Amino acid sequence: MKLINKYNTIFLAGHNGMVGRSIKNSLLENGYHNLLLPDRKSLDLLNNDKVKSWFKKNKPEVVILAAAKVGGIEANNNYPADFLLENLKIQTNIIENAWKNGTKRLLFLGSSCIYPKMAPQPLKEEYLLSGPLETTNESYAIAKIAGIKLCAALRKQYGFDAISLMPTNLYGKGDNYNAQNSHVMPALIRKFYNAKANNNSEVSCWGNGSPKREFLYVDDLADACLFVLENVSFNNKFNNKIISNITDGIINIGTGSDITIKELTEIISKEFNYKGNIIWETSKPNGTPRKLLDISKATNYGWKAKTSLKDGIKLTIKHFTDELNNKTIRL
Repeated sequence: MKLINKYNTIFLAGHNGMVGRSIKNSLLENGYHNLLLPDRKSLDLLNNDKVKSWFKKNKPEVVILAAAKVGGIEANNNYPADFLLENLKIQTNIIENAWKNGTKRLLFLGSSCIYPKMAPQPLKEEYLLSGPLETTNESYAIAKIAGIKLCAALRKQYGFDAISLMPTNLYGKGDNYNAQNSHVMPALIRKFYNAKANNNSEVSCWGNGSPKREFLYVDDLADACLFVLENVSFNNKFNNKIISNITDGIINIGTGSDITIKELTEIISKEFNYKGNIIWETSKPNGTPRKLLDISKATNYGWKAKTSLKDGIKLTIKHFTDELNNKTIRL
Protein backbone atom coordinates (compact mmCIF):
# COMPACT_ATOMS: atom_id res chain seq x y z
CA MET A 1 0.00 0.00 0.00
CA LYS A 2 1.41 3.38 -1.02
CA LEU A 3 1.94 5.99 1.68
CA ILE A 4 0.36 8.75 -0.41
CA ASN A 5 -2.54 8.61 -2.86
CA LYS A 6 -3.78 10.46 -5.93
CA TYR A 7 -6.36 12.38 -3.89
CA ASN A 8 -3.90 13.96 -1.46
CA THR A 9 -3.36 17.70 -1.73
CA ILE A 10 0.35 18.20 -2.42
CA PHE A 11 2.14 21.50 -1.87
CA LEU A 12 5.27 21.69 -4.02
CA ALA A 13 7.42 24.59 -2.83
CA GLY A 14 9.82 25.77 -5.52
CA HIS A 15 7.84 24.42 -8.47
CA ASN A 16 9.33 26.97 -10.89
CA GLY A 17 12.94 25.93 -10.26
CA MET A 18 14.82 23.23 -12.17
CA VAL A 19 14.13 20.59 -9.52
CA GLY A 20 10.59 21.73 -8.80
CA ARG A 21 9.54 21.67 -12.46
CA SER A 22 10.84 18.15 -12.85
CA ILE A 23 9.06 16.98 -9.69
CA LYS A 24 5.83 18.63 -10.85
CA ASN A 25 6.01 16.86 -14.20
CA SER A 26 6.69 13.53 -12.50
CA LEU A 27 3.71 13.96 -10.17
CA LEU A 28 1.37 14.85 -13.02
CA GLU A 29 2.61 12.00 -15.20
CA ASN A 30 1.91 9.58 -12.36
CA GLY A 31 -1.63 10.78 -11.74
CA TYR A 32 -1.08 13.25 -8.89
CA HIS A 33 -3.14 16.22 -10.05
CA ASN A 34 -4.24 17.75 -6.75
CA LEU A 35 -1.24 20.08 -6.62
CA LEU A 36 -0.91 23.37 -4.77
CA LEU A 37 1.48 25.60 -6.74
CA PRO A 38 1.31 29.19 -5.45
CA ASP A 39 3.54 31.70 -7.20
CA ARG A 40 5.81 34.19 -5.43
CA LYS A 41 3.22 36.96 -5.59
CA SER A 42 0.61 34.91 -3.76
CA LEU A 43 3.03 33.28 -1.29
CA ASP A 44 6.30 34.84 -0.13
CA LEU A 45 8.17 31.92 1.46
CA LEU A 46 10.48 34.33 3.30
CA ASN A 47 7.54 35.86 5.18
CA ASN A 48 6.43 33.63 8.06
CA ASP A 49 3.13 35.46 8.60
CA LYS A 50 2.13 34.87 4.98
CA VAL A 51 3.27 31.24 5.06
CA LYS A 52 1.35 30.68 8.31
CA SER A 53 -1.82 32.17 6.82
CA TRP A 54 -1.46 30.13 3.63
CA PHE A 55 -1.04 26.84 5.52
CA LYS A 56 -4.04 27.55 7.77
CA LYS A 57 -6.19 28.15 4.70
CA ASN A 58 -4.94 25.33 2.45
CA LYS A 59 -3.74 22.61 4.89
CA PRO A 60 -1.79 20.49 2.38
CA GLU A 61 -1.59 16.79 3.22
CA VAL A 62 1.80 16.34 1.57
CA VAL A 63 4.63 18.91 1.31
CA ILE A 64 7.67 18.73 -0.95
CA LEU A 65 10.25 21.36 -0.04
CA ALA A 66 12.27 22.00 -3.19
CA ALA A 67 12.51 25.77 -2.73
CA ALA A 68 15.94 27.19 -1.92
CA LYS A 69 18.44 29.89 -2.78
CA VAL A 70 21.16 28.07 -4.74
CA GLY A 71 24.35 28.96 -6.60
CA GLY A 72 27.87 27.89 -7.47
CA ILE A 73 31.19 28.45 -5.69
CA GLU A 74 31.47 32.13 -6.61
CA ALA A 75 27.94 33.01 -5.50
CA ASN A 76 28.30 31.10 -2.22
CA ASN A 77 31.65 32.78 -1.58
CA ASN A 78 30.37 36.28 -2.28
CA TYR A 79 26.96 36.16 -0.58
CA PRO A 80 27.22 33.83 2.45
CA ALA A 81 24.77 35.83 4.56
CA ASP A 82 22.12 35.71 1.84
CA PHE A 83 22.48 31.96 1.42
CA LEU A 84 22.25 31.34 5.16
CA LEU A 85 19.42 33.74 5.99
CA GLU A 86 17.16 33.04 3.01
CA ASN A 87 17.42 29.28 3.20
CA LEU A 88 16.88 29.23 6.97
CA LYS A 89 13.75 31.35 6.58
CA ILE A 90 12.27 29.40 3.67
CA GLN A 91 12.68 25.95 5.16
CA THR A 92 11.81 26.88 8.76
CA ASN A 93 8.65 28.69 7.68
CA ILE A 94 7.48 25.73 5.61
CA ILE A 95 8.48 22.88 7.93
CA GLU A 96 7.06 24.46 11.09
CA ASN A 97 3.77 25.46 9.51
CA ALA A 98 3.39 22.08 7.79
CA TRP A 99 3.78 20.36 11.17
CA LYS A 100 1.38 22.76 12.93
CA ASN A 101 -1.30 22.35 10.26
CA GLY A 102 -1.47 18.58 10.10
CA THR A 103 0.62 17.76 7.04
CA LYS A 104 0.86 13.96 6.83
CA ARG A 105 4.15 13.65 4.91
CA LEU A 106 6.96 16.11 4.26
CA LEU A 107 9.93 15.65 1.97
CA PHE A 108 12.87 18.00 2.49
CA LEU A 109 15.52 18.29 -0.22
CA GLY A 110 19.02 18.98 1.02
CA SER A 111 22.41 18.75 -0.68
CA SER A 112 25.52 16.60 -0.59
CA CYS A 113 27.47 19.67 0.60
CA ILE A 114 26.15 18.97 4.12
CA TYR A 115 28.90 16.39 4.59
CA PRO A 116 32.38 17.25 5.92
CA LYS A 117 34.98 18.32 3.37
CA MET A 118 37.41 15.53 4.22
CA ALA A 119 34.95 12.79 5.16
CA PRO A 120 35.70 9.24 3.96
CA GLN A 121 34.39 8.35 0.51
CA PRO A 122 31.75 7.39 -0.41
CA LEU A 123 29.76 9.65 1.91
CA LYS A 124 27.43 7.82 4.27
CA GLU A 125 24.43 9.50 5.89
CA GLU A 126 25.94 9.00 9.35
CA TYR A 127 28.96 11.19 8.44
CA LEU A 128 26.85 14.30 9.01
CA LEU A 129 28.59 16.71 11.44
CA SER A 130 31.64 14.45 11.80
CA GLY A 131 34.08 17.15 10.61
CA PRO A 132 34.53 20.68 9.17
CA LEU A 133 32.59 21.73 6.08
CA GLU A 134 33.96 23.07 2.80
CA THR A 135 34.34 26.81 3.46
CA THR A 136 33.22 27.97 0.01
CA ASN A 137 29.63 26.81 0.56
CA GLU A 138 29.54 26.59 4.35
CA SER A 139 26.57 28.96 4.78
CA TYR A 140 24.37 27.01 2.39
CA ALA A 141 25.38 23.72 3.99
CA ILE A 142 24.67 24.97 7.52
CA ALA A 143 21.20 26.09 6.46
CA LYS A 144 20.47 22.68 4.96
CA ILE A 145 21.79 20.90 8.05
CA ALA A 146 19.45 23.02 10.17
CA GLY A 147 16.54 21.89 7.99
CA ILE A 148 17.52 18.24 8.37
CA LYS A 149 17.82 18.60 12.13
CA LEU A 150 14.48 20.42 12.39
CA CYS A 151 12.77 17.58 10.52
CA ALA A 152 14.51 15.03 12.76
CA ALA A 153 13.59 16.90 15.95
CA LEU A 154 9.92 17.17 14.98
CA ARG A 155 9.91 13.51 14.07
CA LYS A 156 11.47 12.52 17.42
CA GLN A 157 9.38 14.78 19.63
CA TYR A 158 6.05 14.77 17.83
CA GLY A 159 6.12 11.86 15.37
CA PHE A 160 6.03 14.22 12.38
CA ASP A 161 6.51 12.21 9.19
CA ALA A 162 9.42 14.06 7.56
CA ILE A 163 12.19 12.57 5.44
CA SER A 164 15.23 14.38 4.02
CA LEU A 165 16.71 13.43 0.66
CA MET A 166 20.34 14.38 -0.03
CA PRO A 167 20.82 14.56 -3.80
CA THR A 168 24.25 14.76 -5.36
CA ASN A 169 25.12 17.46 -7.94
CA LEU A 170 22.10 17.99 -10.19
CA TYR A 171 21.84 19.04 -13.81
CA GLY A 172 19.29 19.00 -16.61
CA LYS A 173 16.47 20.90 -18.26
CA GLY A 174 15.86 24.36 -16.84
CA ASP A 175 19.25 24.75 -15.19
CA ASN A 176 20.74 28.15 -14.34
CA TYR A 177 23.31 29.33 -16.91
CA ASN A 178 24.03 32.71 -15.35
CA ALA A 179 27.73 33.59 -15.55
CA GLN A 180 27.87 34.71 -11.91
CA ASN A 181 26.02 32.00 -9.99
CA SER A 182 25.70 28.82 -12.05
CA HIS A 183 26.99 25.41 -10.99
CA VAL A 184 29.82 23.60 -12.76
CA MET A 185 27.79 21.66 -15.35
CA PRO A 186 25.77 24.60 -16.77
CA ALA A 187 28.81 26.87 -16.44
CA LEU A 188 30.86 24.56 -18.66
CA ILE A 189 28.03 24.15 -21.16
CA ARG A 190 27.72 27.93 -21.45
CA LYS A 191 31.48 28.38 -21.81
CA PHE A 192 31.93 25.84 -24.56
CA TYR A 193 28.83 26.97 -26.43
CA ASN A 194 30.18 30.54 -26.45
CA ALA A 195 33.68 29.41 -27.39
CA LYS A 196 32.39 27.37 -30.32
CA ALA A 197 29.99 30.09 -31.48
CA ASN A 198 32.67 32.80 -31.30
CA ASN A 199 35.57 30.66 -32.59
CA ASN A 200 37.53 31.32 -29.40
CA SER A 201 40.97 29.72 -29.34
CA GLU A 202 40.78 28.83 -25.65
CA VAL A 203 38.40 28.24 -22.75
CA SER A 204 39.36 29.11 -19.18
CA CYS A 205 38.16 26.87 -16.32
CA TRP A 206 38.45 27.26 -12.54
CA GLY A 207 40.88 25.20 -10.46
CA ASN A 208 43.04 22.40 -11.80
CA GLY A 209 40.36 19.94 -12.86
CA SER A 210 41.25 17.33 -10.25
CA PRO A 211 38.15 17.40 -7.97
CA LYS A 212 35.78 14.51 -8.50
CA ARG A 213 32.03 14.99 -8.65
CA GLU A 214 28.97 12.81 -8.98
CA PHE A 215 26.17 14.08 -11.22
CA LEU A 216 22.48 13.16 -11.23
CA TYR A 217 20.05 14.04 -14.01
CA VAL A 218 17.23 16.07 -12.48
CA ASP A 219 14.45 13.78 -13.75
CA ASP A 220 16.05 10.93 -11.82
CA LEU A 221 15.81 12.97 -8.61
CA ALA A 222 12.14 13.63 -9.33
CA ASP A 223 11.64 9.90 -9.75
CA ALA A 224 13.40 9.29 -6.41
CA CYS A 225 11.20 11.87 -4.65
CA LEU A 226 8.01 10.14 -5.73
CA PHE A 227 9.44 6.71 -4.94
CA VAL A 228 10.31 7.72 -1.38
CA LEU A 229 7.00 9.52 -0.78
CA GLU A 230 5.09 6.44 -1.88
CA ASN A 231 7.18 3.80 -0.14
CA VAL A 232 9.52 4.92 2.67
CA SER A 233 8.17 6.00 6.05
CA PHE A 234 9.86 8.05 8.78
CA ASN A 235 9.70 5.12 11.22
CA ASN A 236 12.19 3.12 9.15
CA LYS A 237 9.70 1.08 7.17
CA PHE A 238 9.74 0.27 3.47
CA ASN A 239 6.53 -1.23 2.09
CA ASN A 240 5.52 -1.88 5.73
CA LYS A 241 8.70 -3.89 6.43
CA ILE A 242 11.32 -2.78 8.96
CA ILE A 243 14.45 -1.54 7.23
CA SER A 244 17.87 -0.31 8.36
CA ASN A 245 17.90 2.86 10.43
CA ILE A 246 17.54 6.09 8.48
CA THR A 247 20.06 8.36 10.22
CA ASP A 248 18.30 11.65 11.01
CA GLY A 249 15.78 10.72 8.31
CA ILE A 250 18.42 11.19 5.60
CA ILE A 251 18.55 9.18 2.38
CA ASN A 252 21.33 9.86 -0.14
CA ILE A 253 20.26 10.05 -3.78
CA GLY A 254 22.85 9.72 -6.53
CA THR A 255 24.33 7.43 -9.17
CA GLY A 256 27.11 5.77 -7.16
CA SER A 257 29.87 6.89 -9.56
CA ASP A 258 31.87 10.09 -10.06
CA ILE A 259 34.12 11.81 -12.57
CA THR A 260 36.87 14.47 -12.42
CA ILE A 261 36.01 18.00 -13.46
CA LYS A 262 38.69 17.67 -16.15
CA GLU A 263 36.97 14.57 -17.56
CA LEU A 264 33.61 16.34 -17.45
CA THR A 265 35.12 19.30 -19.29
CA GLU A 266 36.46 17.03 -22.03
CA ILE A 267 33.06 15.35 -22.49
CA ILE A 268 31.26 18.69 -22.87
CA SER A 269 34.01 20.01 -25.15
CA LYS A 270 33.57 17.02 -27.46
CA GLU A 271 29.78 17.43 -27.50
CA PHE A 272 30.31 20.91 -28.94
CA ASN A 273 33.11 19.67 -31.20
CA TYR A 274 35.35 22.35 -29.73
CA LYS A 275 38.97 22.17 -30.98
CA GLY A 276 40.59 24.96 -28.95
CA ASN A 277 42.73 24.86 -25.82
CA ILE A 278 41.46 24.40 -22.26
CA ILE A 279 43.26 26.60 -19.71
CA TRP A 280 43.05 25.81 -15.99
CA GLU A 281 43.07 28.79 -13.61
CA THR A 282 44.89 27.15 -10.71
CA SER A 283 44.63 30.33 -8.63
CA LYS A 284 40.86 29.75 -8.40
CA PRO A 285 39.40 27.41 -5.74
CA ASN A 286 38.80 23.74 -6.47
CA GLY A 287 36.21 23.25 -3.74
CA THR A 288 35.84 19.90 -2.00
CA PRO A 289 38.32 17.33 -3.41
CA ARG A 290 35.68 14.64 -3.84
CA LYS A 291 31.95 14.18 -3.19
CA LEU A 292 30.66 10.70 -3.91
CA LEU A 293 27.55 9.58 -2.08
CA ASP A 294 27.00 6.16 -0.58
CA ILE A 295 23.61 5.30 -2.08
CA SER A 296 23.27 1.85 -0.55
CA LYS A 297 20.10 2.74 1.37
CA ALA A 298 18.28 3.94 -1.75
CA THR A 299 19.62 0.95 -3.69
CA ASN A 300 18.43 -1.47 -1.01
CA TYR A 301 14.94 0.01 -1.29
CA GLY A 302 15.01 -0.78 -5.01
CA TRP A 303 15.54 2.71 -6.42
CA LYS A 304 18.19 3.37 -9.09
CA ALA A 305 19.01 6.28 -11.40
CA LYS A 306 18.05 5.62 -15.02
CA THR A 307 19.99 8.26 -16.97
CA SER A 308 23.68 7.78 -17.82
CA LEU A 309 25.96 10.82 -17.56
CA LYS A 310 26.65 10.98 -21.29
CA ASP A 311 22.97 10.68 -22.17
CA GLY A 312 22.09 13.27 -19.55
CA ILE A 313 24.66 15.73 -20.90
CA LYS A 314 23.33 15.26 -24.45
CA LEU A 315 19.77 15.89 -23.24
CA THR A 316 20.85 18.93 -21.23
CA ILE A 317 22.75 20.50 -24.14
CA LYS A 318 19.71 19.96 -26.36
CA HIS A 319 17.47 21.66 -23.78
CA PHE A 320 20.01 24.48 -23.51
CA THR A 321 20.20 25.11 -27.25
CA ASP A 322 16.41 24.85 -27.60
CA GLU A 323 15.96 27.47 -24.89
CA LEU A 324 18.47 29.74 -26.62
CA ASN A 325 16.67 29.35 -29.94
CA ASN A 326 13.34 30.06 -28.26
CA LYS A 327 14.92 33.01 -26.45
CA THR A 328 13.76 31.74 -23.06
CA ILE A 329 17.32 32.19 -21.73
CA ARG A 330 20.03 34.72 -22.54
CA LEU A 331 23.80 34.48 -22.19
